Amino acid sequence: MPELPEMENYRVLLSGRLLDRPITGVTVHREKSINLDAADFRSQLLSSSIVYIERRGKHLIFHLNSGKRLLLHLMLGGMLYLAAPGETIERSTQVEIEFGGQRLLFIGLRLGYLHLLTAKETNEALADLGPEPLDPRMTLETFAACLKGRRGSLKSTLINQHVIAGIGNCYADEIAFAAGLAPASKMQNIAASAELVGKLYEAVRTVLREAYMYGGYMEMPLFQGDAKTGGFDERCQVYDREGEACPRCGGTIRREEQAGRKVFYCPDCQHEA
Repeated sequence: MPELPEMENYRVLLSGRLLDRPITGVTVHREKSINLDAADFRSQLLSSSIVYIERRGKHLIFHLNSGKRLLLHLMLGGMLYLAAPGETIERSTQVEIEFGGQRLLFIGLRLGYLHLLTAKETNEALADLGPEPLDPRMTLETFAACLKGRRGSLKSTLINQHVIAGIGNCYADEIAFAAGLAPASKMQNIAASAELVGKLYEAVRTVLREAYMYGGYMEMPLFQGDAKTGGFDERCQVYDREGEACPRCGGTIRREEQAGRKVFYCPDCQHEA
């Protein structure tokens, strides 16, 4: 599933290619992926343009010159592709938005969605999200306050979008590794230790910044010639590395199931709090 680094990568790359370009075509192959009748969705988008692209957690918000917003959540299996004029791809698409000859393809929206909303509706849809981990206002003190009183495991807390927005399975495991903490560590033990909270805070910011810098871990390029997207995949330390040697201590990376989710970690150098 695309997480904060993947969506931020999409935001920056698309902002440099689509802003202020008139929408010249809209094709809806799956009406369940949108929130309006396809004809209404199409008519409201045609001739409008995207003036700004915002990211909130794992969502992208396309601000239109009409004042409306396109709210995107790719969920599991979703991705974007910006096709050049005349270019075809083998993947099935649920929605296509055309900007002259270029087409922005929304792929894998079986669980995800692309909703056309007012500004108020968009704010209401995102109201329950926690703070952004890379926001300058996310100080160590603010981070500690987010963790205060939390129970459950480290992994379940990191992926809880109501606590902190944008972190999913991949980066929760990478953050736990960077902090030297087992994903099953109890949050109340971490929150009670200023040292551990500090380590976790630095791990969150370091991992997410590096992941964005290298284009996230999803390897499908956004457009022809895109050499950035997916570059973090080879830099993952534990995620999807079951059976490989730990890059820090040489132990064997293990995969387990915790609360129905796969977890990758090194049992030799990640310790329970």
